[in-house]
Amino acid sequence: MVRRTDGPRRRTLQDVAEALGLTANTVSRALNDKPGVSPATRALIKAEAERIGYVPNVHARSLVLGSRKTIGVILTDLANPFFNDLISAVEELAITAGYTLLLLLSDEDPEREQYAVETALRSGVDGILGVPVQGRSNPWEAVTRAGIPLVHIARDIPGLDVDFYSTDNETGRRLSVEAAIERGARDIVLVEEDLRISTVTHRLEGFHQALSAHGIPSDANRVVLVPSRRTARNASLWRGEDAYRVISDLLDTGRVPDAFLVGNDYFGLGLYTALRERGIRVPDDTLVIGWGDYPFSRFLDPPLSTMRLPAVEIARRATRRLLDLIDGTAEQGPLTEYFQPELLLRGSMNR
Repeated sequence: MVRRTDGPRRRTLQDVAEALGLTANTVSRALNDKPGVSPATRALIKAEAERIGYVPNVHARSLVLGSRKTIGVILTDLANPFFNDLISAVEELAITAGYTLLLLLSDEDPEREQYAVETALRSGVDGILGVPVQGRSNPWEAVTRAGIPLVHIARDIPGLDVDFYSTDNETGRRLSVEAAIERGARDIVLVEEDLRISTVTHRLEGFHQALSAHGIPSDANRVVLVPSRRTARNASLWRGEDAYRVISDLLDTGRVPDAFLVGNDYFGLGLYTALRERGIRVPDDTLVIGWGDYPFSRFLDPPLSTMRLPAVEIARRATRRLLDLIDGTAEQGPLTEYFQPELLLRGSMNR
């Protein structure tokens, strides 16, 4: 085999050293701002490194330091705006602390979740932030057995003692029910995704608790489930047409609830269309509250009332906790913390 030598080649620390007639050790100390190098030599070395395009090899450096300065982030999907906000906040704090992110997706698939966890462990990450699929298997035990710091976000794994940070879904849904009742609603319908995860379960609990507290029967016909797309590989999640179909079936029975509460603002798109086609006016004939405060929500007609979720606050707290766990300064745990969502009342509730 003939090895080509005329193509692009990664510049090395040795290239900097040879160009200046210095040792590699001196160059390394200067570039890592360690003592023992004069200011003039340090400036000369940094200038030469920049001139030739030298970039430190983080993986090689990790072999020396025993750390890759990498945080693994395992999410279920990126179609959810909540996770987009979350990952941006995680990255901001990680970069400030000198860490890079290894982002892996499970797509709500237990097998892909298993692969993501194994990939993160093989990659030598210093810690993991994860959103569990909550399927039949539990690959996260391998992380704790390996002694790798782990923090869960949004969904927890019962029986697994790790730090957990989430929206208070139960309280958020209870607030939306009470807002509808305060405006005279009694026949209230919840439109939720048909997915067995803790976030949906807690919202259902808050819904039924709020109804019972106000003497409203918590019948089965109070909840309409939208078939989940999250179990289909490469599916486009939460399309408005899915909610449109199930809500259309309900409205075609002649029933017009006083209020609809939807499990995400995408469902609100389908709901609005189904109502408009039947001449049902929002908010005059029925009230609507969404969930998530997605970018388009305030531009609907009428603007969609919704729950703004504390993605940034959760991300910052979870990331700080993980960084403390990695460097050994964390207080004793594991810790669990719930963050309150904010009810935004807009035109769809202005009766």
